[in-house]
Amino acid sequence: MVDREPEQVGTLVVGGGQAGLAVGYHLTRRGVPFLIVDANERIGDAWRNRWDSLRLFTPARYDGLTGMPFPGAGRSFPAKDDVADYLEAYAERFRLPIRGGLRVDALARDGGGYRVSAGDERFGADNVVIALSSFQVPKVPPFASELDPSIVQMHSSTYRNPSQLRDGAVLVVGVGNSGGEISLDVVGSHRTVLAGTEVGHVPVRIDGVVARTVVMPLLFRVVAQHVLTVDTPVGRRMRPKLLAHGAPLVRVKPKDLVAAGVVRVPRIGGVRDGLPVTTEGRALDVENVIWCTGFRTDFSWIDLPTIGDGEPLHHRGVVADEPGLYVVGLFFLYAMSSGFLPGVARDAAYVADAIAARSD
Repeated sequence: MVDREPEQVGTLVVGGGQAGLAVGYHLTRRGVPFLIVDANERIGDAWRNRWDSLRLFTPARYDGLTGMPFPGAGRSFPAKDDVADYLEAYAERFRLPIRGGLRVDALARDGGGYRVSAGDERFGADNVVIALSSFQVPKVPPFASELDPSIVQMHSSTYRNPSQLRDGAVLVVGVGNSGGEISLDVVGSHRTVLAGTEVGHVPVRIDGVVARTVVMPLLFRVVAQHVLTVDTPVGRRMRPKLLAHGAPLVRVKPKDLVAAGVVRVPRIGGVRDGLPVTTEGRALDVENVIWCTGFRTDFSWIDLPTIGDGEPLHHRGVVADEPGLYVVGLFFLYAMSSGFLPGVARDAAYVADAIAARSD
């Protein structure tokens, strides 16, 4: 079989989630030709495939990408399917060129541009935008494989609802936002144990009057967008802490867990006789384990000498040592708001400006 000639595109955007769509919008407005490729067949499936009760932490008024407000009441907190449908409608409204079902598996230099492969498909591009989130590969501790085979275990990325679980107790490992919310999701039908210690929590109810009128505008329009950035001293101090330990609990409060009957225990440190064991040596007799232990990035498919094990070295998404290479969508890429839709939109506009300037 003879390899086909690579399809030539000016700019290839890898990822059709909110980051990729935002980049596409801004490239369209600047007259830069591009193509978006995504591993999912349908736009928004990355959101549709998350747990059923998931809702955003930000009200709808803060959740729109550039050019299209998020539908619905501005004070409402959209469900995950609402976000998926919004992204699909966004792509259709602006007629963004997207090709689904293509998972990019290799990126390398090719002369002055780049060579990209996605299965049997080959592309040549002057510019490549890696529009992927930081949450790519689920993390579970190595000792997870030592659990008794009868224990149902899954990562938060594959959890949908309590119907996936066996009768009996559930251990949720990790007290981040996913761990807190999933614990409340399962405690109504299963005895639930939550292992770990939270790194803090937002002290007010995010759907309360104080939060809607004071906290949300201050947090999302000022602090997250302009104060906590890589260009401010406080932002540079906070970024590594947030990357290492995650964000504080936003919707769920520790007292909510107690009130719901969730049992709190220390971190899980290993396995004994097939059962999970806390760092204090207590074995937990459970029938289910849900690992809410986070994700890691994976750029192993990028064959470039300047890309190490971590994320590409960049400033505001522009990879200086690899002309024509850009990243959008990573957690705290430029600011704390980079993890929210409006923050992604700002990052995308900056990268699109850089691509347009390079294309002139």
